[in-house]
Parts: sequence; C-alpha cells; structure tokens
Amino acid sequence: MGATYMTDPIIFLIDTLFSLYIMAVLLRFLLQWCGADFYNPISQFLVKITHPPLRIMRRFVPSIGKIDSSSLVLMLSLQMLADFSILLLKGVSINLGALVILSMTQLISLLLNVLVFSVFARALLSWMNPGAFYAAVSIVEALSNPLLNLCRKMIPNLGGIDLSPLAALLLLQMAKMVVLPPLHELASMVG
Repeated sequence: MGATYMTDPIIFLIDTLFSLYIMAVLLRFLLQWCGADFYNPISQFLVKITHPPLRIMRRFVPSIGKIDSSSLVLMLSLQMLADFSILLLKGVSINLGALVILSMTQLISLLLNVLVFSVFARALLSWMNPGAFYAAVSIVEALSNPLLNLCRKMIPNLGGIDLSPLAALLLLQMAKMVVLPPLHELASMVG
C-alpha cells in the first residue's frame, strides 16, 4: 500500500509540473513562429520563464530559418524525462526508441490541443466582444491566425458568415485521428 499510496501523488506532481513547463516552451515557440507581439505581457512571461534553459541550449542547437530548434529539442527532452520518470515509478520498462516516439506523440497531441483551444477561443471571443483588445485575445489571435487564414483561402465567402473556425476544428480533429494512432502503434511495436 505504501508504494502505491505515494506513487500516484508523485506521478501527478511530475506530470503536472513538466506539462506546464512544456506548454510554456511550446507557446513561446508558436508565438515566435507566428510573429506574435513580443511586448505582450503573456509573451514576456513566457520568454522570462523559458529563457534560462533555452539560452544554454542555443549554444549547441542552432535555429533553422524561422524554426527555433532549441525549443523543439528542449520540449522533446523534457517530455522524454517526464515520461521516463513516470514509467519508472509505475514499474514499466521502455526502450529509448519507444520513449522518443511516445514523447513525440504526446508533443504532437499537445500542439493539436493548443491549436484546437486557440481556434475555439477565437470563435467564442468573436461573438462576445469582437473589438476588445486584451493580452490573452492577442495571443489567441496570433496562435489561430495561420490556420484560420489557410481555411479562409479554401472556403468561399458566404456573405459575412465565417466558417473558417469550423473548418479548422474539423481539420485539427482529423489530424488527431490520422496522425496519433499510428504513432501510438509504432511506439508499442518498438517498445
């Protein structure tokens, strides 16, 4: 009883802390890639909490064009460390290949969830108070604009009704259904 009694809270704590920090790194990466307002208070917060490890990693991992490779490596490393720690506490052994695939799958799932949330929040905010400017609204707009603009190019103008959020949500849900199951299967085959 003692091992299980303490194991679950420790796993919860590890998962929560790592997930929050990985989310911060992912948001920083996406906002940098989207060209979001650097002076937004949320952007500033994300930069401050993610800067120390990224400053070190950038010495070894150069950017590739507009892609901050060090952020990607940091996210993958943190996710692998979290997954390894949780599996170790559960008494499950996994090889390095399966751990990499599992961690990449979780990061892709997180990315898709962030995009779903940003598109959904953007649609809701447009109904409530379309002209308001808040720090969070500007972040949501920056995150959702690339996908919504792509969908607007594919969907004809329907007289003032914007169906791009619906199309974006459908595309993201399809991506979850098409991309994630084969990665889970691959991780179980390799592991």
